[in-house]
Amino acid sequence: MKLYEVAPTRSIRVRWVLQELGVDFESITVNLAAGKHRYPEFLKINPAGKVPVLVDNDLVLTESVAIVLYLAEKYPYKGLVPTDIKQRSQVYRWLLFATTELEQPLWRITRHTALYPEHLRLPAEVSLARQDFKDMVAVMEDHMQGCQFIVGSTVTVADFVCAYTLDWANEVQLLDGCPHLLQYMERMYARPNAPLRIATAFASISG
Repeated sequence: MKLYEVAPTRSIRVRWVLQELGVDFESITVNLAAGKHRYPEFLKINPAGKVPVLVDNDLVLTESVAIVLYLAEKYPYKGLVPTDIKQRSQVYRWLLFATTELEQPLWRITRHTALYPEHLRLPAEVSLARQDFKDMVAVMEDHMQGCQFIVGSTVTVADFVCAYTLDWANEVQLLDGCPHLLQYMERMYARPNAPLRIATAFASISG
């Protein structure tokens, strides 16, 4: 397997699952700062010009959530996707919740504070996105009261996706008032096969 990745990005989700599974893979860093994600050779792999990308023999797969689900289902004996259909549906629910209700406002904040040229940034959009995130993360905070994992009594791919998303939120100070989620995130990143956290990953490529 080959993983095209960049340290602080959603590549972390895929790397985390690969490390939890104990699967050997080749890491290929795509230099975004140098525009390598727009080079023709990379666009042949992912026309969207984004990471992560997993190449497994003749399979080329993009989108981090699709990749982690593929890996979990390829190695079912690891139990990262429940066999019980009701619990599995809850894994799907929280994966979608993380990527729609939590990740989207985080992207809006990032775009309007760092990615867009300054003349296109809208401070009001940042304020709205922060409130949208707080409203939705309160749902997850309530869900995690008394829970060790997002679904059931063992770790699933939902945990790796959600923990990364929460770490992202923590980087922009959006987890104040969420003690259960902060404790959960710390537990997840204390796992022996956990990847670098976002701040450390950024430091690794800037220093």
